[in-house]
Amino acid sequence: MPVTRDIAATYRGPGAVMRRLLSAGRREDRALAVLMGACLLVFIAQWPVLSRRAHLEEIELNALLAGALFGWLFIAPLGLYLLAALSHLLARLVGGQGDWYGARLALFWSLLASAPLILLNGLVAGFVGPGPALTLVGAVWFGVFMWFWLASLRVAESAVTA
Repeated sequence: MPVTRDIAATYRGPGAVMRRLLSAGRREDRALAVLMGACLLVFIAQWPVLSRRAHLEEIELNALLAGALFGWLFIAPLGLYLLAALSHLLARLVGGQGDWYGARLALFWSLLASAPLILLNGLVAGFVGPGPALTLVGAVWFGVFMWFWLASLRVAESAVTA
């Protein structure tokens, strides 16, 4: 199934999509591609707000973009791998029986699937700026992301995979 259809299906039922992704087999290259795609979309979502900041503060836009690129494509993936490992360890403490791969895929897919809301958040931050609209969109994104992540992690930790 194409990624865009899987993203749309995740909004209807994240557990079913995670089951399908896990049934495709253990593929670290796929998990890394999902992570890098999500990080790229988060980086792109930063463009409007960075442009706004560069204009208002008279800062060079290229420097801001370079910093965001480095942060989202080189540093954030390392932190997300660590967060996935911590979530797996926490799940193991409460009886989870999944593996490290499932925990990684659950987090990475949840970030990618919530990317439309991240892009919306970036547009609101860039064009409207700080305020209730940005807070609302950010809260909706966070809620949806946590729903996706917890539902996916539940599926990943309930499945015993070799």
